[in-house]
Amino acid sequence: MAHARKTTHSRNSGTGKSGRRKTSTRRSTVARKSSKRAAPKRWSQRVTKESDALDLRQGVFKLTSPKKIAISLKQSAEHSSRRKTGAYRSALSMLAFYINRAGKTLPKTQRARLEKAKVELKRAFGRE
Repeated sequence: MAHARKTTHSRNSGTGKSGRRKTSTRRSTVARKSSKRAAPKRWSQRVTKESDALDLRQGVFKLTSPKKIAISLKQSAEHSSRRKTGAYRSALSMLAFYINRAGKTLPKTQRARLEKAKVELKRAFGRE
């Protein structure tokens, strides 16, 4: 009587002949996406960078003086070739956009500074 050989099936641990672990298509897709550093992470970054509102000076919203923020926004708005509306409206909308997108994560001191910058922006454009 012939004995049936008991076979045990072990799961392949994902290694091939070379001993390397196989990578799935999904992993390589994720790796390709994360390797692109040129594209902004968030849509709000893209809007700030590529919108037709203004060409902003880098770090304008991190300035310490509301007056300096307002002056910088005014200069950017007046010299921007991409804006579709008036300079005042473009500057104010970009400031409001930044405040609204930051939401609850914006520190209270920074929020207060940016709200004061709105008032300074009105003064800079003579719209008190």
